[in-house]
Amino acid sequence: MVERILTILALMVVGISVAPADVVQLKDKAQLTGKILAEKKDQVVVDLGYTVLVVPRSAVQKITKATAAEEVNAVPPTAPPAGGTKDAGAGSPMVAPAETHTGLYTASASPLPERSVRELVNELGEAVVQVRTPSGLGSGFFINDEGYLITNFHVIEGETQISVEVYALKGGQLDRKSYKQVRIIAMNKFDDLTLLKIEDPGAPRFARVLLGQTDSLSVGERVFAIGSPLGLERTVTEGIISTKTRQMQGELYLQTTAQINPGNSGGPLFNLRGEVVGITNMKLTFGEGLGFAIPVEQVRFFLNHRDAFSYDNDNPSNAYRYLEPPKRMQKAPTGDKE
Repeated sequence: MVERILTILALMVVGISVAPADVVQLKDKAQLTGKILAEKKDQVVVDLGYTVLVVPRSAVQKITKATAAEEVNAVPPTAPPAGGTKDAGAGSPMVAPAETHTGLYTASASPLPERSVRELVNELGEAVVQVRTPSGLGSGFFINDEGYLITNFHVIEGETQISVEVYALKGGQLDRKSYKQVRIIAMNKFDDLTLLKIEDPGAPRFARVLLGQTDSLSVGERVFAIGSPLGLERTVTEGIISTKTRQMQGELYLQTTAQINPGNSGGPLFNLRGEVVGITNMKLTFGEGLGFAIPVEQVRFFLNHRDAFSYDNDNPSNAYRYLEPPKRMQKAPTGDKE
């Protein structure tokens, strides 16, 4: 996503003459030409003539001032991704996306631009799935293209027969496909999280989402959810963040006015940058606009320590089956039995 945006910006500035002009060299040879209005610790503000662009400092390789041709140190250049860079056309290098890969999921390495819900839904909708079991259904989303997906523990609790409905956009039409060979990788009952993997033979590469962070969220910021409330797949609801620290049963949740209903459980809550900031998992039934989501930081912790939550029925200490708590000792009778 960032790759496409930065490439478009690089192509748009070609042919624009600004004299004198400052040059902001981005990573992988893309550059912006204009007038630098401000330089801050974490960002650079550039006037391109037709718009003012805020560039994250982490995306800048160097800055050349028009007056003194002064190079300002920014972020040290990094090595190109494996396999080199791909050309977007003759003489038009493509910028590597500003993403951080952890091996299982991907997160944004720098702030992404905000976009409309309509744009984001069309782009992210394929990564959101419906999770079905014999006893019910919920939602989920892919965290990488290999078929790993996240949902709530309560969606698949007590079940091993799981299927995943995936909706791919082909020729302007949605192509629904059900995958029935779904393996449970890890689960955490207390945080209500489960990691699944599709293992059907011939399964394609899947669309996936980026994980964001709640530190950058503000109360009142717009968010939206995609899921399958009451089985109505690919339903989109929009709202705001009501609070970031709603304490319930000893855990902190994101509270949102985005409508959450049974079937939304396990689905993603997105910000307007297209990043997952939470997993919708519950609502208050006696009110309206009182939905809750698990903060994405808990999801990251779960994924980073998934070995501790590995699914294994033979281990009574795992997250699937627990030992019974010790019962209170009964006082032994004092008399002798005849």
